[in-house]
Amino acid sequence: MLKLAGISPKKIDIEPGTVVKIWVPTQTTTKPAVVFLHGFAFDGILTWRFQALALANHYSVYVPDFVFFGDSITDKSERSVQFQAECIAKGLKKLGVQKCTLVGFSYGGMVGFKMAEIYPELVHSMVSISKARLHRLGLNSWPDFLLPDSVQGVETLMQLASYGFPKLPNFIYKEILEGICKYRREKVELLKALVVSDEEFTVPSYHQRIHVLWGKNDKIFEVENAHYLQQQLGEKASVEYIENSGHIVKLERPFKYNSCLNKILPSLSSS
Repeated sequence: MLKLAGISPKKIDIEPGTVVKIWVPTQTTTKPAVVFLHGFAFDGILTWRFQALALANHYSVYVPDFVFFGDSITDKSERSVQFQAECIAKGLKKLGVQKCTLVGFSYGGMVGFKMAEIYPELVHSMVSISKARLHRLGLNSWPDFLLPDSVQGVETLMQLASYGFPKLPNFIYKEILEGICKYRREKVELLKALVVSDEEFTVPSYHQRIHVLWGKNDKIFEVENAHYLQQQLGEKASVEYIENSGHIVKLERPFKYNSCLNKILPSLSSS
């Protein structure tokens, strides 16, 4: 379906030992570029397939896999968000993308903010953390939640990340588990690299316009975090809440999410 919509996968050599897979437009186009950055549990196209299909007619859609997700890999020991941002930015530049709007989800939002900070000439605008309620959710650590090692763990992940997502057949959870278990050790290292103390955490000054879409019933990052993020980002940031949706809002309510994007992206692309 994605290939019929004009999007196909491409592997890009970023540097010796580092390869990034990005779903890219099949044909050269002058449409505005939109780059979708996935979260921690799933790869790019599994996360964004509904949005990629819905927007491909009007935008040049790019959907990368971060390093150690999907088919992206490196032999480097670097695990930082900045390294992920650099890999995606270099890959986009090799594809000829000169300016784009980022749409980031969760971990992808963190990578997107770093890209906006260090590549302001590339990142034109962005659609998008504070502390999550791990202990209230009955979890001890991020790896326990984001990197389950059983079918039951994947089901728990989907339940906690959604408002009312239906139970799926076990074979789907098994397929998701296979993707999660790939490069598990490296993914744990990526999570550890995210840990920053409150004293060290600062929000850079961005010149780009930033619009935050937030699931109104997010149990992982509550709406208070959205208020805090907007205050820290300043007057260039705006927040919109989507009712009856949790953390995985773009999977849980794809039509509403796509409708919001279709209203937001034209204004961001033209500003």
